[in-house]
Amino acid sequence: MTSCCSAPEEVALWQKRLASQANNRAWALAELHNRTPEEDEEMLQAAHAAMYFWKIVGVANNRAHAAQLVAHVYALLGLPNPAKHYLRQSQPFFLDQTCAPWEQAFAHAVSANVAAAAGEHEAHARHYHEAERLVASLVDEEDRKILSATMSVIPVPGL
Repeated sequence: MTSCCSAPEEVALWQKRLASQANNRAWALAELHNRTPEEDEEMLQAAHAAMYFWKIVGVANNRAHAAQLVAHVYALLGLPNPAKHYLRQSQPFFLDQTCAPWEQAFAHAVSANVAAAAGEHEAHARHYHEAERLVASLVDEEDRKILSATMSVIPVPGL
């Protein structure tokens, strides 16, 4: 008798690939300044797909990044309540413990975006300026480039 299913290791490998692909697609769409309604929907679905697969095969770091991505996407779509929900899932991982400087910068950038979507001007400005400071202090040029792309879609405080 032959098995109809793949080995668990092979399934997990495919799930990691799908998580990574969905994550990368959602971020690519999130960095666009002008998305179509179809691209907005694809961005949201890709972010949720990434989160789904990272919850299956990821570690705490993957799950926190996925929640952060979903929060960012909802903020970009002007939906502050779900954005806040997912931000609350990611913030403790990045703001309440030691993590990489680029992760802290992303956490503040996404927090700024969520606050902007919610009309929370003080929090928006505070997180935005902290994200700018952290991005400027990054040593790795590629990290700065990636974060600058994210910062470019977040409303500038006071404008």
